[in-house]
Amino acid sequence: MINIIIRREYMERVTKKSFIITTLLMPVLMLAMMLMPILIEQFAGRDSRKVVVMDQCGLIAPSLQSDAMVVFDNAAVDNVDEALADESVDAVLVIPDNIMNNGGVMQFYTKGSSSLALESAITGQVNDIIETNRLKNYNIDNLSEIIDAVHSDVALQSIRTDEDGSTRESSTVLSYLLGIVLTFLLYMCLLLYGQMVMTSIIEEKNNRVLEIIVSSVKPTKLMLGKICGIGLVAVTQIVIWGVLLASISAFVLPAVMSPQVSADLTAYGTAGVDPTQLSTDIDMLQMMSMLGDTMYILQLFGLLLLFLIGGFMLYAAIYAAIGSAVDNIQDASQLQSIIVIPVVLGIVFGMSAASDPSSTLSMWTSMIPFTSPMVMMARIPFGISAWEIVTSLVILYVSFFIMVWVAAKIYRVGIFMYGKKPTVKELIRWARYK
Repeated sequence: MINIIIRREYMERVTKKSFIITTLLMPVLMLAMMLMPILIEQFAGRDSRKVVVMDQCGLIAPSLQSDAMVVFDNAAVDNVDEALADESVDAVLVIPDNIMNNGGVMQFYTKGSSSLALESAITGQVNDIIETNRLKNYNIDNLSEIIDAVHSDVALQSIRTDEDGSTRESSTVLSYLLGIVLTFLLYMCLLLYGQMVMTSIIEEKNNRVLEIIVSSVKPTKLMLGKICGIGLVAVTQIVIWGVLLASISAFVLPAVMSPQVSADLTAYGTAGVDPTQLSTDIDMLQMMSMLGDTMYILQLFGLLLLFLIGGFMLYAAIYAAIGSAVDNIQDASQLQSIIVIPVVLGIVFGMSAASDPSSTLSMWTSMIPFTSPMVMMARIPFGISAWEIVTSLVILYVSFFIMVWVAAKIYRVGIFMYGKKPTVKELIRWARYK
């Protein structure tokens, strides 16, 4: 009988057009969100701003260079108001007379709002001019050439050593991004599909359907059937996403890669090659190397599935208990804080773990079952020890078995209760019934 319940809950949701469209479009939307800022930056362009310069020291304004973002005007004006009265002027830059020796603060008067890019461009030019003039005071021949000659621009190649002694290149930037994405993916799945369990139970309870169903199947089996059926929908979605991303890694990425980057990537994986001799940036090569490793992508999604199943069963059991104890969504929303607070904490600790995956806080929060799915998925891309992953999974699965047992006791009482929203104390008393 439980197989029938699982099949019904699964097929009812997985055959919906919204599920199919969301599942297929989500990877495309995620890729578009990643590329959108680059495309906007490339094609949108910026409006040029005319800036009148009031240089009280007389040394900065002649060296300022106009570009596509800002056009400098060194026209003599008496005050700021006079300059801003000109409709063609967008801003006025006032440079104090002591700026060369003592630094100081410039004033930037604008019509309307300014922008970070504009202010950074102006301060960057002014700082370069001040540094150049200060260097001239040392009266050293070819000082600028000497500084260029001693300038250092080193790169850091991150190589991870695993427990078996093997080594592999890794990208800390990509690991951080993957950790954040996987954490939010788990966060959305736990809340979205957990709420589906609760909503389904509330709807059937209001329609009195549960009273008919429990005449043929035990309440515990009914609850497990709902949880497993909806959980399979989440698993199906993650599996499809994993297959799509693995296909992109194996076929699409090599096809769109430029010949030069492809050649550098091949050379980068060859032993004894000096990365500094390659034309592609070392950080980009590390990221492309990880993204092009199909087995690495499949491994990530395999672990994601394990933590998704354990985390979903844990939280879905709580959602099922709440759904059985109330009559409407409004009452359920007031009890949802029991679930939402630890999930939100999981996101917070997960973002902290992505910044420092080896910290003591990250290690312990990745062992606590209520936060471990999100925190551990933020740490896994960095290559943490296998024993930590196994320990976290064991604790998580033991916890969800205990939670399902407790939730089943609440569920078998709650589905027959109507007209009153129970308190947390009453839910605990129901869980103690034999």
